[in-house]
Amino acid sequence: MIELEGEGATRKLLDIVQFDGDGLICAIAQDWQSREVLMVAWMNRAALEETLHSGEVVYYSRSRQMLWRKGESSGQTQKLVDIRIDCDKDALLLGILQTGVACHTGRRSCFSWAPTSDGTWQDVEPVKISPDILYGGDK
Repeated sequence: MIELEGEGATRKLLDIVQFDGDGLICAIAQDWQSREVLMVAWMNRAALEETLHSGEVVYYSRSRQMLWRKGESSGQTQKLVDIRIDCDKDALLLGILQTGVACHTGRRSCFSWAPTSDGTWQDVEPVKISPDILYGGDK
C-alpha cells in the first residue's frame, strides 16, 4: 500500500492531477505482478483520495454518477500497490492486486476481444465465473 505522510501529502498529490472538464481522470488498472492491463475506468478527486487513503481501489461510475469500490457487489476487489501518473498528469496507472476477475463479464480482463479477419470481434479469453454468480443476475 502507498504510505503518505498525512493529509497534506495526499492533498499535494491530488492538486497536481489534471482532471478533465468533468472532474475525471482515466485510471488504467494493471496487475501488479503480471503487468497485464485488466481494465480502464474513471476516477474523480474523491475516488482517488479514498483509494490513496484506504488502499482499496475506488472508481467513479459515470453512468450511476457515484463512487464505487471495486468489488463492492461482486467480491472481485482491487488493492492498490503502486500508482503512477503520466507526463501530462491526465492519466493514472494503478498497480493492483486483483482478487478474482476484473471484468463484469466474468473474464479476467476487460480486454478480452480481438478482431477477426472478417471484421468482427471475437472473445479470446474464457468466462471464468458467470456474471449471474458475480452479480446475482444483475448483469
